[in-house]
Amino acid sequence: MTANGLLPRSREEGIPWFVWLAVVGVTSAMIGVHWDISWHRSIGRDTFWTPAHIAIQLCGVIAGITCGYLILRTTFSRSEMRDVSVQVLGFRGPLGAFITAWGGFTMITSAPFDDWWHNAYGLDVKILSPPHVVLALGMFGVEIGALVLIAARMNRASGQAKKRLEYLFFFVAAMILVAALVLVLEFTSRIFLHSAVCYRTVCMMVPVTLLMAAGATGKRWGGTIVAGIYTLFVLGMEWILPLFPAQPKLGPVLHETTQFVPNGFPLLILVPALAMDLARPFLAGWNKWLQALVQGPLFLVTFLAVEWPFGSFLQTPAARNAIFGSNYFEYWASPRSYAMQYVFIPFEKTPAEFWTNMALALLAAVLACRIGLARGEWLSRVRR
Repeated sequence: MTANGLLPRSREEGIPWFVWLAVVGVTSAMIGVHWDISWHRSIGRDTFWTPAHIAIQLCGVIAGITCGYLILRTTFSRSEMRDVSVQVLGFRGPLGAFITAWGGFTMITSAPFDDWWHNAYGLDVKILSPPHVVLALGMFGVEIGALVLIAARMNRASGQAKKRLEYLFFFVAAMILVAALVLVLEFTSRIFLHSAVCYRTVCMMVPVTLLMAAGATGKRWGGTIVAGIYTLFVLGMEWILPLFPAQPKLGPVLHETTQFVPNGFPLLILVPALAMDLARPFLAGWNKWLQALVQGPLFLVTFLAVEWPFGSFLQTPAARNAIFGSNYFEYWASPRSYAMQYVFIPFEKTPAEFWTNMALALLAAVLACRIGLARGEWLSRVRR
């Protein structure tokens, strides 16, 4: 501690090993999640020990062991981390390490629960089954903990080290966005892009992370960078997975599948992210609620302006190729399904229901923006 009570700025130029391992774990989990969903859509569930499941649980193992060791080392030795640590139940360590370790152990706990669930109830095709919810909670714990670890180090660093940590921060924030949008895939697929529930769901998830990343780093294009990383990651999974052969092991097989089925073209959140970053300097001196009242509608309107017509395009023959992926279907897809008929699902039964969901989307966008501003401000100050 310095004489004025503030924590000293770090003079270390390198990024510590535990930060790199946290990033590796987060990346492994997000690759594994997309791969696992594709595995279920292409092959079915044959065994717990699929490469996709191992990639997911590798994240929990890395997080648990790495941050558990970091906490024990900080607690029982004269570690350089003691001055920048917090105390929890008598143990000492960086705040992010405690969050990450909890997330890692929760992920590992979900593994036998998931295996038992499938053995007891058979195959489920829902993303939000009880064991998957436990897994998702652990995964978000690892990602948020990694974000806090990086933010604390970033706020104590300077020069090139700070810049490198900022880009690691953006990457982990983008992986949080990937994870959040995986949870709601059932409401954001191609056939939902003309339903208000899709926009309500996206408005609940996306603005939080975009404004959090921009506020935590102070970078003008922080939200755009995060949205860009999300877009590239999902495009990579969309284009790489179908390169590998796959054959269904469960029935009934209603559609012939010979390759891994990807999870859909990424949402066009890059456009509203850019619009929000353009607006941020003009709103900088405003009350946080007023900023949210501007940014929320801006996100919804710009997202609607690009995603609605793009949804129409994805239903056309021009999108039925390896680039846009509208020609991929899971093995249980019925020829009479909305997806295979290339029509939008009429989720809202009446105009009143549609506009009610749109109003809720607007409210969700405003609240998400306010939460994102608060999280970004807190992360810009965290140093332990």
